[in-house]
Amino acid sequence: MAQNFKNQVETVTDSFEDILDQVDSFDTVIGIRLVNILTSTINVDVKIVRASPSGTFYLIKNAPIAAGGSLELIDGGAKLVLQSGDKIQAQSDTANSLDTVVSYIDAIST
Repeated sequence: MAQNFKNQVETVTDSFEDILDQVDSFDTVIGIRLVNILTSTINVDVKIVRASPSGTFYLIKNAPIAAGGSLELIDGGAKLVLQSGDKIQAQSDTANSLDTVVSYIDAIST
């Protein structure tokens, strides 16, 4: 069965922004990488915004990332399943300091 591997890349400012907003079925996130593009430490938050039933659920809160460093939120074979309409959002405590890459499988086939 063929799978549809995709990614979404974003540069995040200092307010919550969508880093994955194309969920239109049951999709599986296989990687979230957060990269500090500045020369000083930043603190980041990442959350899932659930469409139905509505709610907000943090994946990580106030996590420090050293200058030039990165943080991998999903590793070791872990996966995160999202429902149709869900979003993943991130924010940094410093404007234009965070690059994100979310890798996912769109519409898991059976």
